[in-house]
Amino acid sequence: MSWDYIIIGGGSAGSVVANRLSARSTNRVLVCEAGQDTPEGRVPPEILDSYPGTAYFDPRFHWTELKAHTEVISHNNPAENRPPLRKYEQARVLGGGSSINGQLANRGAPSDYAEWEARGAAGWGWDDVLPYFKKVERDLDFDGPYHGREGRIPVRRLFPDLWNGHAKAVAEALKAAGFEYLPDQNGAWAEGYFPIAISNAYDRRVSAAIGYLDPVTRQRSNLTIATGAEVTRLIFEGQRCVGVAALIDGSETEFRGREVILSAGAIHSPAHLLRAGIGPPGALGDLGIAVTAALPGVGQRLMDHPSIALSSFIAPAARLNGLTRRHILVGLRYSSGIAGAPRGDMFAVSIDKSAWHPVGEQIGSLLLCVYKTYSETGQVRLAAADRRREPIVEFNLLSDWRDLERLMDAFRRAGRLQASPALSAVTSDPFPASYSERVKKVGAVNTRNRVITAALARLMDASAALRRTLIDRLIVEGYRFDELMSDDDRLEEFIRKSAIGVWHASCTCRMGADGDVMAVTDPQGRVRGVAGLRVVDASIFPVVPCANTNFPTLMAAEKIADAVLDGR
Repeated sequence: MSWDYIIIGGGSAGSVVANRLSARSTNRVLVCEAGQDTPEGRVPPEILDSYPGTAYFDPRFHWTELKAHTEVISHNNPAENRPPLRKYEQARVLGGGSSINGQLANRGAPSDYAEWEARGAAGWGWDDVLPYFKKVERDLDFDGPYHGREGRIPVRRLFPDLWNGHAKAVAEALKAAGFEYLPDQNGAWAEGYFPIAISNAYDRRVSAAIGYLDPVTRQRSNLTIATGAEVTRLIFEGQRCVGVAALIDGSETEFRGREVILSAGAIHSPAHLLRAGIGPPGALGDLGIAVTAALPGVGQRLMDHPSIALSSFIAPAARLNGLTRRHILVGLRYSSGIAGAPRGDMFAVSIDKSAWHPVGEQIGSLLLCVYKTYSETGQVRLAAADRRREPIVEFNLLSDWRDLERLMDAFRRAGRLQASPALSAVTSDPFPASYSERVKKVGAVNTRNRVITAALARLMDASAALRRTLIDRLIVEGYRFDELMSDDDRLEEFIRKSAIGVWHASCTCRMGADGDVMAVTDPQGRVRGVAGLRVVDASIFPVVPCANTNFPTLMAAEKIADAVLDGR
């Protein structure tokens, strides 16, 4: 069978594009998703859960072999001296990242999209993208010029009357520090603290697959959703992409189509292009891959938002209160004041539960993120031509000194908040937190960890002295809170070692103008130098916006779907 559109990846972007293109009955649309299906009535409870910690750690929903370097890599150093690879939790399930992420419904700053246009993405300014943000959402709380009321993804907030004691204390500390309370973070762009907007209804996650691939959409005779279908290669005839090969039940099957739309995310989309010979000629030649199109920007300038955390022990009365499963209720947008950065370049959230297990329920955190990052030296490159080998992923976070400086400043600010009367009344034992291999190991969802953490939690509640010892020996990685607040060298060392991204991989197939040698796609997502192939996901962002990337991805998919339907 021949298709009009073959979509590689049924994640956030792929779900949107599949819905919109198949709404035209003359279009035959095929979605190839490597992961499992999530149809209504059979969505795994870990995905539906408003608390994302269980789905996020569940290997059923991941590319389990994918790893990444977060620290700056110097290829002049011997391999044994390079920073370690860390497991990278990239979703492998229908709905993609929206099925396992934190459900935060951020859009970014108007200045982000002005920069997109300035970098060559014509037609992607704030006034151009706002209608598509509104098209995505069904805001359950607010109306007006900034909000949509008829979209496929519900957006709501949990207001202060439902907050637990830790969240209320963080808000009180922020108010005392002079920040304004903003009821609506997605209204006019402003600094302040606010109830986090989430893609969630009735305390259940609404992923892109749940919202866009609903039962009525699935009944369309012109739409086929093939799950468990891992695309192995793009098929070309000359310079035109004419289809894909996919592994289904152990056998490779070819599918032919008029246009192929690559929506595999900022790590796997460039990997598909590179294996098809689309990318830097030198790197392709080194792997014995014939050049289909010389595009040096493929896989380059990988971006994410660098982050660090300050954690503490939460008193029992201030923990989650049973009114919601949500654990991220309060957000903060503020300006660092560093020269050249736009207003609202920093983002922080209060985390009221740090993991799914009993110890996680006792630990709260202030997660601090550089949302206008200047580090653009990351890359995705192939380890081998063999598609069974995951690509090499190097984020090179903090490669720009401005990102390091702002994280150091953010940690000091968080330390002052932690010492405030409001937070001191409900927390104790502050410590610098890192997403270490030890933390990941304990975070795995299994019976052993459930038993061990239950025992540790009882001990931490029983004795302050024992709690301090357990935190020092089992959680802290050689750094102390007081030390980092007073010693800049140690603080820099800690941040360089412990800073991680927040799973907002983007920018590896960037949109750009015709004359931009590093542009991989045009402003309609079409891959330069070939025909019949587009990329529609976070990889086409010219620069990562000041936002969690799910809603910008949904917006971009809506916008490009319109371009496809209009014949552009």
